[in-house]
Amino acid sequence: PLIGVIAGTGAIAPEIDDGSIVYLLSKPLSRRTIVLTKLLVSISVTIAFTTLPILLAGMILNGNGQRIASAFTVAAAVASVAYSAIFLLLGTVSRNAVVFGLIYALVWEALFGSLVSGARALSVQQWSLSLAERVATDSADITSEVSLPTGLTLLTVATLLGTWYAAERLRSLKAAAEG
Repeated sequence: PLIGVIAGTGAIAPEIDDGSIVYLLSKPLSRRTIVLTKLLVSISVTIAFTTLPILLAGMILNGNGQRIASAFTVAAAVASVAYSAIFLLLGTVSRNAVVFGLIYALVWEALFGSLVSGARALSVQQWSLSLAERVATDSADITSEVSLPTGLTLLTVATLLGTWYAAERLRSLKAAAEG
C-alpha cells in the first residue's frame, strides 16, 4: 500500500495542488483519458516496485516453493491496480491525499487489520490475499478473511469506482479558459 500511496497520489495530486493541471485540462483531451493515463502510469510504477521484489524474495527465501512466491506476486499485482485507483482518487479529492493514504495503509490495514478481524474484511490486502490463497497450494498456509469471489468483486468495484469518481472530480475542475 505504501508504494500505491506514493504512485497513486503522486500521479495527479501535485499537478492539482500547484495549478499546473490547468495546462493539461486546456488540451482537447477527455477527463477520462487523463485519469486513465495517470492510472496506468501509477499501476505500472506500483507493479514494478512491488511484484518484482516479492517474486525475487519469494524465490530466494522459499527455495523450491515457487508456487507461494507466484501466489503473492499475483496478489500484489492485483492489489496494485486497486491501490492505484483508490489513491489516485484520493489525489483528486483532497489536498492531504498522502496523509489520508498513509492513515489507510498504516492505521487501517496494518494496525486495525492485525487487531480487529472485522476490519480485515474491508482491506485491499485481504481482498488480494483471497487470490493468493487460491493460487498457492493448500499447504501454503495463506488465509484471507474474505472468499475469492468476494475479494475479486471488491477489488473490481474499488478499482472501477475509484477510477470513475476520479474522472468525475477532474471533470469538475475547469481550466481558466473554460470557466
